Amino acid sequence: MKIGICNEIFQDWELEEIFYYIKSVGYEGIEIAPFTLADDIRKIEKNTIEKIKNLSEKTGIKIIGTHWLLVKPEGLSISSKDPVIRKKTSDYLCKLVDFTSDISGELMVLGSPKQRKIGEGQTYEEVKQYLKEVIEPVLEECSKKSTYLCIEPLAKTETNFINKAEQAIEIIEEINHPNLKLHLDVKAMSDEGKPIPEIIEKSAKYLKHFHVNDKNLLGPGFGEIDYKPIIDKLKEIGYSGWLSVEVFDFSPGPKIIAEKSLQYLKNFL
Repeated sequence: MKIGICNEIFQDWELEEIFYYIKSVGYEGIEIAPFTLADDIRKIEKNTIEKIKNLSEKTGIKIIGTHWLLVKPEGLSISSKDPVIRKKTSDYLCKLVDFTSDISGELMVLGSPKQRKIGEGQTYEEVKQYLKEVIEPVLEECSKKSTYLCIEPLAKTETNFINKAEQAIEIIEEINHPNLKLHLDVKAMSDEGKPIPEIIEKSAKYLKHFHVNDKNLLGPGFGEIDYKPIIDKLKEIGYSGWLSVEVFDFSPGPKIIAEKSLQYLKNFL
């Protein structure tokens, strides 16, 4: 397993600062939230893409991929009843596949809780069909670019659609596309009411990516979640992907979050 970190915790830092800092403390990869670069991925200049690739090559920091895919631009929705909005969302996700590939990333985490919620008068099955419709062309683009789209189950406090790993797996099995995989997040799994190692074991066949954090919205080692049984189970199932630090409470500051999280994780690896 390799340890990476998500770039949005480094608010107002220049790209060069982020890459050289995380390299200096011992991270191996970085995960990019596109909204930190531009409100619309289609407006990101080619020199920014080249800068990311060059920094990756110079520092040896691997570009893991992208997450928080649909935060910007405004108005995108997987679950909208409006087919025009769903088509715009699908088209935008296809552009995100291109961007992820252009910066040499491999993974795209499909979280975006607000953009997938079940609206008033809608059913779970209805939104599931919308999801399939939206991501079908995205997966074809993923095939061309050797990129994986990873569905992320999220807590009930964040969204009302796909709250459990088993729900994500059901969709993955129904779509049955080689570029559609599962992403697990420790904070989200802590909301399922089951032991996290049990969820990991049942998800082993589909697991492609993994976010590490705590249910207190901070990093691993900042709260009450014990990572030893989590890492032990990941080892047991043969997971060899990324452990990517993603936090939602930035108050300790990026350096404290990054360094303490990394030090804690290394205790188990």
